[in-house]
Amino acid sequence: MKNAKPAGASALPAYFDIDPDTALAELGTPTDTAGFARIAQACGRGRDDLAGRGLGEDGARSLRLFSTWEITRYLIPVAAAHFRRVVRSNPDLPQGRTETEGGARWFTLDEVHRLRAFFGAAGSKAKTYLPYRPKGLPAKVVAVANFKGGVGKTSTAAHLAMSAALDGYRVLVIDLDSQGSMTSIFGGRVADEWQTVFPMIARHYGQHLRSTNQARLDRGEGPVPLDDTVAAAMEVDPNTLIQKTHWPNIDLIGAQLNLYWAEFQIPVWRMQSRGWKLWDALPDMLDQAGLLEAYDVVLLDTPPALGYLTINGLSAADILLVPMGASFLEFDSTGRFFDMLHATFGSIEEGENIAARALGRDGLAFEWDAVRTVLTRYDGAQQGEMAALMQSYLGPTLSPHRQDFTALIGQAGEQARAIYEADYRDFNRETYARGRATFDETYAAFKRLLVGTWRRDELSRQQGDTDAAPDAIAAGGAG
Repeated sequence: MKNAKPAGASALPAYFDIDPDTALAELGTPTDTAGFARIAQACGRGRDDLAGRGLGEDGARSLRLFSTWEITRYLIPVAAAHFRRVVRSNPDLPQGRTETEGGARWFTLDEVHRLRAFFGAAGSKAKTYLPYRPKGLPAKVVAVANFKGGVGKTSTAAHLAMSAALDGYRVLVIDLDSQGSMTSIFGGRVADEWQTVFPMIARHYGQHLRSTNQARLDRGEGPVPLDDTVAAAMEVDPNTLIQKTHWPNIDLIGAQLNLYWAEFQIPVWRMQSRGWKLWDALPDMLDQAGLLEAYDVVLLDTPPALGYLTINGLSAADILLVPMGASFLEFDSTGRFFDMLHATFGSIEEGENIAARALGRDGLAFEWDAVRTVLTRYDGAQQGEMAALMQSYLGPTLSPHRQDFTALIGQAGEQARAIYEADYRDFNRETYARGRATFDETYAAFKRLLVGTWRRDELSRQQGDTDAAPDAIAAGGAG
């Protein structure tokens, strides 16, 4: 019989005195390969159950309605009383709906966009109702990347997409991560890799191969045959890969597990044709398909690794956002990520420019409009000193806004909804306002980058037009 512990004595840690027979009884049977399938099926059933809690009666995800209070506080900068007067006096405008007699009016996001357009056309010129978007300039492509998991990469990307959509921008979300988390957030259904970006990349390779084959034929050499996969991809219009989501101005090109096949197939194609610029595949296809004109923002969620899909995403990007936590390990890991970016893109430039110099051509130089790191899941009480230290080293590369982790963020995640999809009536009003504020501020910091880079492009274009005018006049006079 064991001696009784003295009164008040602390218990031993849980790892002492583990009985082998009890541990064996708890162990269960060994797991074979088929066991992975059973676990995956269980996860799938649970995932469908959780996702289903946000589904409508027709089985599709639906976006909630927005109240007059929410519209006038967050979406259209007018007083609530003025908003109500304008709506009442213009019966052709959306009138919303009420849940009780004399209760608050609620509107769909589509209706909010119509109301915003009306105020933009007929409202006070002293206020800005429509988001800044220079005419004639392409969409900005934004990549959210870090090769460390758990830093809030997909959550940040999803909330930026929703923020921009609420602000009135047309958003295309492209999921480059074969885990498909972003696809799940937006209710996407992807059967196989042929509904992902894979055929876009394969199509780009096929176009290159056809071009080089013509050159080979001109030299009297035999062509490199297109394999069945590439030939099939040549028939795929990138626009057919786009899915509508439950957000009226967010579209999606989704991902699923088979997309990972691209990480093995891309280097094979590169070996077959060394001249193929694989890093140009996604940006070229976005341009060819007209997607940079159809949308305002193209947002890329990249895998947590620096593979070929991530390289394509970063090459396509105008703006790069790198989420990270305020900890030593995440600071160290993010530094290594940037070191790998330098090595990877520097190597591509070096290899391409050796040939360019030999042929007397312009060299390759990657450039991004803006690169920012963003602190996520921030706890000011515990991480203030570390965040200040990181800011002192990174300077303006680290966004001064720190994305707090609030109760609302945790609750929204438990309910399988993003914060902007959550009905504020399900929360304490103060909790909702505080939780939403941290993502609103994250979007504000991002929007400053978006607006600033567009403005720089706009001024550059105007300067180019000014510089070209004297040449045009001279040419006309010479005629």
